[in-house]
Amino acid sequence: MIEADLHELYGVDLGDRALLRVRSWRWLRVRILALLSAESRLARVLTPPPTAPAPPGGTTPRR
Repeated sequence: MIEADLHELYGVDLGDRALLRVRSWRWLRVRILALLSAESRLARVLTPPPTAPAPPGGTTPRR
């Protein structure tokens, strides 16, 4: 999922070992964290949409 998102949004190929050797962990971390604020698969999985508020005048549970 992260690999596909990185490729789709940033054009980063994690299969390119030469690229990963010259880039720092910070470089990768920044891009992975940015996926959380982008429209990405990772964001959809880890940040689900908020639940809808209860409608006004709802029912109360019976005792």
